[in-house]
Amino acid sequence: MQKRGEMNKALAVAGVLFLTAAGTAHGSGWRIPEQSINSTARSGAYVAYTPDADATYYNPANMSWLEDTGFLEFNATWIHLSAIDYTDSRSPLYSGTSEEEDFLLPTFFAVSPYYGNFRVGFSFTAPGGLSKKWNDPYPKTYAEEFTLKIFEANPTVSYKICDYFSLGLGVRAVYADGKVSSAGMLSDGTTLSRSMEGDAWESGFNVAMTARPLENLNLAVTYRSEVDLDIDGDAQLATSMGPGAYNGGADVSIPLPAVLAVAASYTFFDQLTVELEYDRTYWSDYENLDFNYSTTLTNPVLYSAFDTPQTREWSDTDSFRISAEYDLQNGLTLMAGFAIDENPAPDEHLGFELPDSDAKLYSLGARYQVNESVEVGVAYLYDDKESRTVSNRAANGTFEDAAAHLFTVGLTWKL
Repeated sequence: MQKRGEMNKALAVAGVLFLTAAGTAHGSGWRIPEQSINSTARSGAYVAYTPDADATYYNPANMSWLEDTGFLEFNATWIHLSAIDYTDSRSPLYSGTSEEEDFLLPTFFAVSPYYGNFRVGFSFTAPGGLSKKWNDPYPKTYAEEFTLKIFEANPTVSYKICDYFSLGLGVRAVYADGKVSSAGMLSDGTTLSRSMEGDAWESGFNVAMTARPLENLNLAVTYRSEVDLDIDGDAQLATSMGPGAYNGGADVSIPLPAVLAVAASYTFFDQLTVELEYDRTYWSDYENLDFNYSTTLTNPVLYSAFDTPQTREWSDTDSFRISAEYDLQNGLTLMAGFAIDENPAPDEHLGFELPDSDAKLYSLGARYQVNESVEVGVAYLYDDKESRTVSNRAANGTFEDAAAHLFTVGLTWKL
């Protein structure tokens, strides 16, 4: 009876979380750092030394150092999310396994020739997101499906001040489309259900700076601003306990966080380039999750389950990355990377919609120069997340076996 009472209480406050994503959660929170062959192959340690068209996204200041021609780059990344096993410490009845998921993300980058000391670039990426689906009775009460797709168009410009210093600036146009659903039943037979969809258009900026005090040394700093995603859409909420079902407008705000990256690269013997990168993701602005409805929810069960603000209190996270690129000087370039990535969610607020944990990233890849105009590439990254045991009102147990596999292919064309 005590266990049934605990489940009844947990279901009654089944927390709304409308988070996330472009189909993956393999960076901290719902950030996706890897958007190209080079970044996937180098575990995101790709800011100081960016030799291809994707410089327009990762460090627009570096467009000043590319050869004087136009660039086009097309990439496609297949992402596989493993099933996450949740083992509840109270009862096997509360345990469950999330679905495996697969996604295909296209990206595009373009860089113009020089216009005096200026160059213009453009990128289309998916900089954040996640998707999580649970079918077992207890977990799906919180997150039967949580999906948010985030896409970004980012025009940029660089200005070469001198042979040793360059600046970059860009405008972020971000589109987000989200969906959330959950369904559960209390021990007394009362049912609860929720279905919500919405979208948003928002904007931000990014800036970059690169210094080259030595011919083979790059020092870089980049900053991408926070973008507050004010998702606006419709909701359908229902319960078998009393009248007062809701069908109307709903909105919620979640952040696509600011990111600061500091990096240095050095090229040895004109063949081996090593890069070290530190980046900080400013998740601390995500303090709570609060849904707003066009009218007040009159049913107390629905109000308790879906209109009570949910505390998040996430923390800023640090990532440490290292990569190496080796030019064999026969058209083939090899790449590898490693990263340590923190997660922002505290134990007391971790839920089924995003059971995140600290991770280690391992990656490798290669590019091949087919001819003077065309280069092709392939990359693979493995994101190994740690097991995590928590005890809070939603989860009291261990999440384990979370992992992500990324496989990227692409083509660069010099005009």
